[in-house]
Amino acid sequence: MIHEKIPTSKQMSDQGGGGRQGSLGGAWNLRHSSLAGWLMRSMLHRLNDPPIQIVLWNDETICTSAQTPVASVRLADSATLFKLFANPDLAFGEGYSAGRITVRGDLRQLLEEFYRCGFSTEAPNRLRRILSTYWQRVRGRSLAQSRDDIHHHYDIGNDFYALWLGNTMAYTCAYFTADESTLDQAQTDKMHHVSRKLRLRPGDRVLEAGCGWGSLALHMARHYGVTVRAFNVSREQIDYARRRAKDEGLTDQVEFVEDDYRNIHSLPGTYDAFVSVGMLEHASAADYPELGRIISGCLNSSGRGLIHSIGRNRYERLNRWIVKHIFPGAHAPSLKEMMAIFEPVDLSVIDVENLRPHYARTLQFWRRAFEDSAEIIRQMFDEDFVRMWRLYLAGSEAAFNTGDLQLFQVAFVPRTNGRIPWTRADLYHEAGAHGHL
Repeated sequence: MIHEKIPTSKQMSDQGGGGRQGSLGGAWNLRHSSLAGWLMRSMLHRLNDPPIQIVLWNDETICTSAQTPVASVRLADSATLFKLFANPDLAFGEGYSAGRITVRGDLRQLLEEFYRCGFSTEAPNRLRRILSTYWQRVRGRSLAQSRDDIHHHYDIGNDFYALWLGNTMAYTCAYFTADESTLDQAQTDKMHHVSRKLRLRPGDRVLEAGCGWGSLALHMARHYGVTVRAFNVSREQIDYARRRAKDEGLTDQVEFVEDDYRNIHSLPGTYDAFVSVGMLEHASAADYPELGRIISGCLNSSGRGLIHSIGRNRYERLNRWIVKHIFPGAHAPSLKEMMAIFEPVDLSVIDVENLRPHYARTLQFWRRAFEDSAEIIRQMFDEDFVRMWRLYLAGSEAAFNTGDLQLFQVAFVPRTNGRIPWTRADLYHEAGAHGHL
């Protein structure tokens, strides 16, 4: 990340820039300003004048805030500006990835300012957004489409992810029980936290939907003496997980199935626990009732379940650039939306925890490791790829820092299960046995 000193708003005004005179309520300084400058001022004003400096291709400098800018954004040409004005949440990511938008200063802080001012909600064509929102809510995704979406993101190379995910290869929110926790320790603590919430006991049968590179399934088998059947449609991840199981001598306890979670019924059996960590974001909200029926059908009467998912405080579409270029078909649900999994099949929600700050710190670790390996990644792919993933990781960290995104862990049981602990004390008492807290 490049960090350079950014001029203050007063300095820019003294240099003939397009900033306001004096306070935010002062008069516009429109001398020597262009139509492009006027459009940019209009956009910044509509966003409540964030502390961001804009530099146009003709070196015209614009800042409508009296605060010191957190970063300077340079636009390469007028086409980039008009795309940004027409469709900011898509055009910014595409322009940055292609090098037509460059940033001097702290990229994460810049993106935090965008989230705080509602940058992604300003895109025009409300009818188009309403129709696409309706379409997403009523139409599920086919098995083939889901497989293609997962392939787009996860099958770009295990070597790439190994550069920055850490030794656990866990690509989900970690759980930091101490300030000095390393990423690997926090990921291990997360897996213990999930396992304790499931109240796993030796001999339990566990069903996992969306297992990534297999770290949680192997952890549960190794530390809690359970057997696990784990589903995933990513071939590269499944192959990696199977090799890990063989290397660790756990093939008798863990079965990795290369298939969609919606085909769980094809393998008969009931389970003591159901778990899904980081899979729900890839499911359409229209498919939630089916997921609930699958869970209800596979859990025995004393079963337990947990779903760990990125979420939101209320319904909102995910950033269009991320959906188009990073996570096709992704959706971060609100808790209200998630209840469509549980309510129709009478599953009882017994615990909800929000780990939002933990995901921000997880992303901080990932982003640092990514930057440390940027040159290797550039050689593996190209400069546009590095810029795209840099933006994705910084933007995700900014979204969790500002509360634009949440991280929910929802624990539940069938209504018939009356063996619910009186308190949460056992979650933390058991932690001591594993050397945590």
